Amino acid sequence: MEDVMREGPVHPVKIQDNTFRDGHQSIYATRMKTEDMLPIAEQMDEMGFWAMEVWGGATFDTMHRFLGEDPWERPKVLKKYIKKTPFTMLLRGQNLVGYRNYADDVARAFVDKSCEVGIDVFRVFDALNDTRNFETCVERIKANGKHFQGAICYSLTGRHLGGEVFNLEYYIGLAKKLESMGADSIAIKDMAGIIAPYDVFELITELKKVTKLPLHLHTHYTSGMASMTYLKAIEAGVDMVDTCLAPYALRTSMPAVEPLVVALQGTRRDTGMDVLRLIALGEYLEQIAPKYEQYLAKNKLSLIDAGVLAHQIPGGMISNLVGQLKEMKALDRLQEVYDDIPRTRKEAGTPPLVTPTSQIVGVQSVMNVVVGRYKMVSQPFADLLCGLYGKTPTPVDPEVQKSVLKRYKKGKEPVTGRPADYLEPELDAVRAKVAGLAKTEEDVLTCAIYPATGEQFLKAKYGVDQGKETATTVVAGQ
Repeated sequence: MEDVMREGPVHPVKIQDNTFRDGHQSIYATRMKTEDMLPIAEQMDEMGFWAMEVWGGATFDTMHRFLGEDPWERPKVLKKYIKKTPFTMLLRGQNLVGYRNYADDVARAFVDKSCEVGIDVFRVFDALNDTRNFETCVERIKANGKHFQGAICYSLTGRHLGGEVFNLEYYIGLAKKLESMGADSIAIKDMAGIIAPYDVFELITELKKVTKLPLHLHTHYTSGMASMTYLKAIEAGVDMVDTCLAPYALRTSMPAVEPLVVALQGTRRDTGMDVLRLIALGEYLEQIAPKYEQYLAKNKLSLIDAGVLAHQIPGGMISNLVGQLKEMKALDRLQEVYDDIPRTRKEAGTPPLVTPTSQIVGVQSVMNVVVGRYKMVSQPFADLLCGLYGKTPTPVDPEVQKSVLKRYKKGKEPVTGRPADYLEPELDAVRAKVAGLAKTEEDVLTCAIYPATGEQFLKAKYGVDQGKETATTVVAGQ
């Protein structure tokens, strides 16, 4: 490591800070309020981060549903304090910040408005790695002159990189597709924290041979491998990595920035960041921690989930499975669900387990165990098998597909085209529906993405009806 890290041209690792989005999403159920970000916002802007992730993922959902905050206001407010560091968001492709595909008119309007409120870098991913689900968003990102970061959802066929599905050829092919679409950088998005150190070294090394685009690595600490993985990725030449300030790091969040900064000091990959100033920012987060303590998982002694090394199931997906089984008074059958998930996933075309496919596969496995295999089928699972989420990494099991679609109201034949091509424009109908309530285009878009809870939020926002917190479950997703 000595020669690799100290010899050769200086190539500082760029750091993206995820404290204000994925950090609190991962450990505090996305409950951090904007008001608690402001006291350190200006200091964060002085740290020299490549970018700060402040929006996207589950923030849009949680803010309007549980925090009583207008999601559109957060980037606007933060921009008043953070003027030098670019803002980035996580965008689920045609899913935007929801859990289904939205029509092209909604996608175009959402991206345009996101650019307007202050988003500079869009990390775009699709749960199936179907790049057709990027197209509409990418067209608007590029038209607005913003940074398009194409993300590849990382998954495994077996315990390590390789096998018949998720191998080097698969990831290299996706990287080339994203580059041809005009990506400004490429992100490896390891949502479950399952990428191993030597696997990432091989992956980054090979990707560097086929693209000159900057490579960005995102992983979670869930399995305990993340910090080791970052060092090997940095050795291989990765350009950017995601971290959080220490109080919002580890567990199911990202690696902490402070030890990484110190580990790289004096090497050619030295970040140049001031660790003492970073530590001081973390002390502020410690001071406000009691406000959010109720959301911190305390059911296990271990800070990692070693089980994910075996079953590859993301932490948020596990908590949803437990919740569903509790409701059905069948928590004792959790292991049966764990055993069913790999089989159901393979029959569904081996989708990576990330929002929304992790929830779709998980819910179906619960029903398979409790009710009987495919005796009851969720609407999203039928949509997945029909092709309405996109092309799966492997073919769907034909017998399962036939069985599911014979009861499917949208037709017995699966579709093969771009999923959004089967959706009618939505925005005008939403605009008409909330005409007496919505006062801005942002309000309309909120209701387009979240019809029921969005309308409820607007009633509270404008004093029409204060309403009550919805009982709908927030999905812990990416």
